[in-house]
Amino acid sequence: MKGVLTRFSDPDLGRSVLAEIQGKAEAIGRPLTFMEVCGTHTAAYSFTGLRDVLDDAVRLRSGPGCPVCVTPPGDIDRMIALAGGDHITCTFGDMMDVPGSGSSLRKERARSGRVRIIYSPDEALQLARGHHDGETVVLLSVGFETTAPAVSSVLRRAAAEDRTNLRVFSAQRLLLPALRVLLCDPEVNLDGLILPGHVAAVLGRAAFEFVGAEAGIPAVVTGFEVIDLLCALDCLLDMVGRGEVAVKNRYGRAVREMGNPAARGVTSRVFEQCDVQWRGLGTVRGGGLRLREEFAAFDAAPLVPDDEVGDADPPEQCRCGDILRGQAEPGDCRLFARICNPLRPSGPCMVSREGACSTYYRHHREESLHG
Repeated sequence: MKGVLTRFSDPDLGRSVLAEIQGKAEAIGRPLTFMEVCGTHTAAYSFTGLRDVLDDAVRLRSGPGCPVCVTPPGDIDRMIALAGGDHITCTFGDMMDVPGSGSSLRKERARSGRVRIIYSPDEALQLARGHHDGETVVLLSVGFETTAPAVSSVLRRAAAEDRTNLRVFSAQRLLLPALRVLLCDPEVNLDGLILPGHVAAVLGRAAFEFVGAEAGIPAVVTGFEVIDLLCALDCLLDMVGRGEVAVKNRYGRAVREMGNPAARGVTSRVFEQCDVQWRGLGTVRGGGLRLREEFAAFDAAPLVPDDEVGDADPPEQCRCGDILRGQAEPGDCRLFARICNPLRPSGPCMVSREGACSTYYRHHREESLHG
């Protein structure tokens, strides 16, 4: 595997592909805008330096590919309310500093000491098993199609053990319905999409065929090494140059045509699709997951009555929503790196390492402020 990955970071090959990209972009003769849907791609194009090098050839825009970022204010406040309750709350670390209405998970941990950072949903089940007195453990489940199978597996084991002191608050989102909403927005004007390798590994290349059929633009699935990133752009430029509309897989070592049916199967046995809010996109039909009725005893949502939770938006000038739609870059926001920074974030895009504002703060702060 080390030899394989070395090929995908080969500097000579990278320079060669980069030269091809620049030549093809010049031959097309007009500015091209591609969206990297995945937050990990947003970070990868920046920390490798490719975003800066490519700026004259193609423009890259971030999309709604950060699950922390797209979680709406109402769900954030419900998580914070759960963390302020009498139970133990388990969360992934990138949720800790997302600001809610006057608090955050980190502030609740400082107040009560009952918020735990976990690295796998299985840790929440282990914690519930360790509390023989039946104390409730709440797992905050935030993520896309890649997170849901692991959470589903944990819940199936909890159900088999009748361990109802484990509860799950589902803020699970499904990327495909949101992508459809985004591509139907008349203000979104893109020449192509760089599709998320992780989600595609679960769903398969074929699941994204609608991009070409419905939006009329090319798309490519790719990985996260330097050569992956460059080859995705090279492939898109080839398709644009030929007037070809297709969805191609350039991540064959991880993504198959039909993805991972077993992962999708375990998710469908525990969750069902539902209409949910997405930050920046509004209500997305079928864009989220809720627990099926047979798993209702494990649902943490009833622990927080609706009338006890606000739904406050971030500061008026925060442009997280516009950034998630590709309608703005972090430097277009008046708060960016002035009032909003990783230590005092105004919105979630500055919190998660997959968030565009966090990425630009670490890699493009000076250009964003003076560009």
